[in-house]
Amino acid sequence: MCHALIIEDDPFIAMHIEDVLRDGGASTVIIAMTEGDAIDAARAERPDFITSDVRLLEGTGPDAVIAIRSMYDTVPVTFITAWPEACHEVARAEVLQKPVRATALLESFKRAVPGC
Repeated sequence: MCHALIIEDDPFIAMHIEDVLRDGGASTVIIAMTEGDAIDAARAERPDFITSDVRLLEGTGPDAVIAIRSMYDTVPVTFITAWPEACHEVARAEVLQKPVRATALLESFKRAVPGC
């Protein structure tokens, strides 16, 4: 079973990411639109993989990821953003620039969680 957490405040982009991850083998997917919701979702169920935007309705993706990694240090993260320079404070994260191609996202997911 592979659990993915999508941190994205645009519902259309979030649904696109969800479709790609489900096609790639994610069995459960949670979408969080704010920093706080993302942290709460991760606390409720440890994600095996996270995608995150940088700018959210409330808070930021990098701050959410840092908080989640304080609970689960090894969770793989791929940022999908128009602001790649804002992701440098997060170690061990891949960065894909919007608009993201489904194949690039799927490749990132498969590299990060090869058993899914």
